[in-house]
Amino acid sequence: MSDPDLELDSRRAIYQRIADTPGVHFRALLDDLEYAQGTLQYQLRWLADEDLIDVSDDGKYTRYYPAAEFDEADRAVMNALRREYSRRILAHLLTDGPLSTTELSDRLNKAQSTVSWHLSSLADADLLTKERDGRSVVYEVNDPDRVKYLYTVHRRSFTDKVVDRMLGLWDSY
Repeated sequence: MSDPDLELDSRRAIYQRIADTPGVHFRALLDDLEYAQGTLQYQLRWLADEDLIDVSDDGKYTRYYPAAEFDEADRAVMNALRREYSRRILAHLLTDGPLSTTELSDRLNKAQSTVSWHLSSLADADLLTKERDGRSVVYEVNDPDRVKYLYTVHRRSFTDKVVDRMLGLWDSY
């Protein structure tokens, strides 16, 4: 990318925040960078129009990524890792193998309906497979190596000490 592309300090700061925190959403950028909402919207649109950033919608947030660094599957994983309970669900599934909604609900100390909503979102994003086991459904991560790799590479941009402790084994990944 040439210097004229990022000639403005505000544009450069926004791009750098996205590069440092891939999958960051608009409100977090607004809070972290303290630009006016209109300025941030304009600069994000400019960066996207110039193909410097990619925009991804995870169903709840619009998220931003450095262009050409994340394919669609990577963006789906990062979108999930940016949501606290989805990240924790993935961590439990990766460390303890296939688990049911009830088992995950007990481990997370969250209502089954909340866990079920997150599991459905993860399954809709093709991050999990589900299989009926008698009266319950068990979930498993589709591509554990991709999830582990992306978490490991970008873990400093997540603020979840619980997951860091659970997945300490990833330090050597």
